[in-house]
Amino acid sequence: MEELGRPTVSEYRERRKLPVVVLLDNVRSLHNVGSAFRTCDAFGMERLVLTGITGQPPHREIHKTALGATESVAWEYEADPVIAVKKLKDAGYRIVVVEQTTESVPLHACELNSETKYCLVFGNEVRGVGEEVIEYADMALEVPQAGTKHSLNISVCLGVVCWEFFKMHVR
Repeated sequence: MEELGRPTVSEYRERRKLPVVVLLDNVRSLHNVGSAFRTCDAFGMERLVLTGITGQPPHREIHKTALGATESVAWEYEADPVIAVKKLKDAGYRIVVVEQTTESVPLHACELNSETKYCLVFGNEVRGVGEEVIEYADMALEVPQAGTKHSLNISVCLGVVCWEFFKMHVR
């Protein structure tokens, strides 16, 4: 790690983060939760909000994929995803659901602003983002796909979307 120039956990926690919160809406797989922690660490996201049935640390299955990111990434839990989204919206975050809707914008066509605070909402592996959460969205994004499956695993999708938001801040 020293040769790679990686920060310690305490150094990382003190670093400035991107103004992006990732919210997991009822994500059932603990491996996906661990992967979300790891992705948020990799791209310097402000924090991770876990809601509903989404598992929380400490848990062996989360730690298995998070590889220590549960210690570096700020996180919180809110039982009701709608309450969590309302709080973030009231705090000035633009709510972006990552979901295929009739109004969703392809990720590559989305106009992002590095001065804007965003909350990226990722939903349940089967049902997606809850309708009651979508009602509070300022925008719906989707990752364009060319295959026969019409969705990506949440951990892959989270990585692709977070990378786009990260790129906006490192140009």
